Amino acid sequence: MRQWAGIHGRPGSPSVLQTVASMDEPQTWHYGLMARWWAEFNTAEPQELAYYRAAIERFGQPALDLGCGAGRLMLPLLADGLDVDGVDISSDMLAQAAELGARQGMKPRLYPQTFHELDLERRYRTIYICDSFGLGGYRQQDRQALRRIFEQLEPGGGLVFSYDLPYGEIDPNEWARWLPAHRGAHPGGWPKGNRRQLADGDELELSVRASDFDPLLQRRTLEMRLRLWRAGRVVAEEERQLHENLYFAQEILLMLEDAGFGDVAMEGRYTGIPATPDDGTLVFVAQHPV
Repeated sequence: MRQWAGIHGRPGSPSVLQTVASMDEPQTWHYGLMARWWAEFNTAEPQELAYYRAAIERFGQPALDLGCGAGRLMLPLLADGLDVDGVDISSDMLAQAAELGARQGMKPRLYPQTFHELDLERRYRTIYICDSFGLGGYRQQDRQALRRIFEQLEPGGGLVFSYDLPYGEIDPNEWARWLPAHRGAHPGGWPKGNRRQLADGDELELSVRASDFDPLLQRRTLEMRLRLWRAGRVVAEEERQLHENLYFAQEILLMLEDAGFGDVAMEGRYTGIPATPDDGTLVFVAQHPV
């Protein structure tokens, strides 16, 4: 396993590269140029940052950011003096988080692990997942992840995570693809990429397309292509896949109950009020029984 300062692993654990290479293990695209994209272009939105800060204030510290990536939420919370660790499947993303933290005089505790293999030395009062539940793995692994999270929480602690419902897509065509007449062929051509300038003057171009959709499995596969431009030429290109399991609200409630959680609330996206049928994104707040 590649090592970076501030990133912790367990002796004898499988490398991240081995994990991604196995078709029985999570398939995700958060490596290489994509990790750099997240580090340079993705920052916390004030509303979501305030929401997770309030969750930590409610359930207590220490807290764990599952799917912390390059530290988009974790680093601002650490800067506020909160005790927050980070877990991510991608050591590339954790390397970016360690570097960004070091620039701010912080040395975050970072662990390269999958959700379903979560096994850390200390327990937490708050565990949160921002827009990452159901990504990369398989449904049985998502169920196992919730059990692992339950075991990692202290009694009375809370799990808080956001989730985009299948019918909550911004593009209405995505929801229409559940019907045979609208499913279409996959993959289509690459759409026009989002091309942005990096701090060093190079440019990154990101394109995303759907490559597979199975409504029976409630599973979607997306493909990502990143191109690194320098002086008007493409000098590097990467393509990867991301599996995404699609859940409805009641499925997630059953999974949380199966994992051992008792008191579970569904809220609108960072509103703090009960969810309505019009909410396309929900936040689940589940408490470990005392």
